[in-house]
Amino acid sequence: MQKLRSHNWFYAANELGIQHKGALRSAGINMDRYSGQPIIGIANTWSELNNCNMSLRQIAAEVKKGVYAGGGIPLEFPVMSLGEELMKPSAMLYRNLLSMEVEENIRSYPLDGIVLLGNCDKTVPGLLMGATSANIPAIQLNGGPKKAGVFKGQRLGSGTDLWKYWDDLRMGKITDEEWEQIGKALSCGFGSCNTMGSASSLNGMLEVLGMMPLGLSTLPVESEERYTLTREAGKRIVDMVKEDWKPSDIMTINNFRNAIRICMALGGSTNSVVHLTAIAGRLNISLFPDEFDAIGKQVPCITDVQPSGNKLVDEWNTAGGIPGVIKQLGSIIDLSAKTYTGKKLEELLNDNPVDQQIIRPVDHPVSHPPTLAVLKGNLAPRGALIKVSAADQNLLIHTGKAVVFEGYPDMLKRIDDPDLRVEPSSVLVLKYAGPKGVPGMPEWGMIPIPKKLKSLGITDMVRVSDSRMSGTSFGTVILHVTPEAALGGVFAVIRNGDFIQINIPKREINLLVDDQVIAERLKAWVAPVSDHVRGYPALYEREILQADEGCDFDILKPKNEEALKFVQPVVGRS
Repeated sequence: MQKLRSHNWFYAANELGIQHKGALRSAGINMDRYSGQPIIGIANTWSELNNCNMSLRQIAAEVKKGVYAGGGIPLEFPVMSLGEELMKPSAMLYRNLLSMEVEENIRSYPLDGIVLLGNCDKTVPGLLMGATSANIPAIQLNGGPKKAGVFKGQRLGSGTDLWKYWDDLRMGKITDEEWEQIGKALSCGFGSCNTMGSASSLNGMLEVLGMMPLGLSTLPVESEERYTLTREAGKRIVDMVKEDWKPSDIMTINNFRNAIRICMALGGSTNSVVHLTAIAGRLNISLFPDEFDAIGKQVPCITDVQPSGNKLVDEWNTAGGIPGVIKQLGSIIDLSAKTYTGKKLEELLNDNPVDQQIIRPVDHPVSHPPTLAVLKGNLAPRGALIKVSAADQNLLIHTGKAVVFEGYPDMLKRIDDPDLRVEPSSVLVLKYAGPKGVPGMPEWGMIPIPKKLKSLGITDMVRVSDSRMSGTSFGTVILHVTPEAALGGVFAVIRNGDFIQINIPKREINLLVDDQVIAERLKAWVAPVSDHVRGYPALYEREILQADEGCDFDILKPKNEEALKFVQPVVGRS
């Protein structure tokens, strides 16, 4: 019989084996039939606090059917659900905590393989980061995108249309009653955003990364095809345990490059860069900035989905989903890459036709490269990011005077002040909104266009912050400035009236202030004092790395090959 990890519990010496089997008997598992089968964990982020993930109970039930069919024993357990809408200041604050919870559940319990159930943005990378560190056989599944709500005959895109109608409300173009109707229309059931937000981007990338069934991520929440793929995944994880087919075997540098190519082709979320960097970092693989920059120059956005395009995820799914994007990219994608199935991507592609109006040919894209661009300069020496495919092409080379907000409350207080000294050419700057500064790096980067300019018909401006923005957002928004203001770099000492220059074709962002003046400002700069002196937020502030390292914790990221080793627990009396 193949020696499995769980055997250390159930065939343990002395009284322990009987005790451990008894624990599962008490939970309703028929251990009289136990003969050393693989124990499969199902990490479920279902929660009533997170509407995006509320279909995962049904998904877990289908996984169990597959595990039993494969000859394994499934054990479902809850892990922290990171709800993008209700969790404050940001679900990003807790992504690393979820990864720790997953890793430590795997370490401390008799699990041979694991199926990860997520959907909403940060649950997706958090789950995979933890499983990657533990490096036992793993498959990840999602719950699917929500249905499209309708307002006055228009199908609404999650987030993207919300921002647009919010601006209409600010300008008096819609009534409070219409605003409430829009809110009700957007509340259209379980599921993640139906636009190319972070959830759609990341789940799609996981298909190509090799950790999720090909074609799964875009399927409707309630779909027999989804349930079939889910059951097949439950069956497959049992075989993966027997084959010892682990995340480190699947997620090679070539698979990560494929994921970046897909991100660009999707018009993917800027958050994808942070999360993929963090996942790769758990394997001691470096992606930022070189891999994103090199691939970004080559791969166009070919997926016509909001916010870079016009359609919604259900239309993209009908057009071909991720398999359709792979087909359209052709030789750009490495089809020899292997997935959790043990097969190559080329073996998994179907013969279904692709709707080329929604998934465009490479030579007729939604937008030309780059989709995302990494910028550097004295303002962001370690990098900043812009989603070029969702920006105003007339602002990609721009110089303007800074209008500085010293934090989110300051921005909210002054952005619509009629006396705000701002003009269309101004560069709006939001400081102290980064990983350490809040903490948690919320999605505050899409600073609203000041009301006094909005009334003149201005729809976009250059905006710069150390924050993030939703994948559903749009505009000429420069994000993830590294180092962030809370660490005291050049970004921290920008003042009102300073000139900022961006040149996206040259990948440059600079503060046009004399070096001596900058040095004097830095010498006088005083670091902000955090309110957090205890608890998880204090731990977060102590351990958090910057965006260029995926905002992971220093203590969680391996520094060398030796640190990749997953230390097993001593199995004895508790």
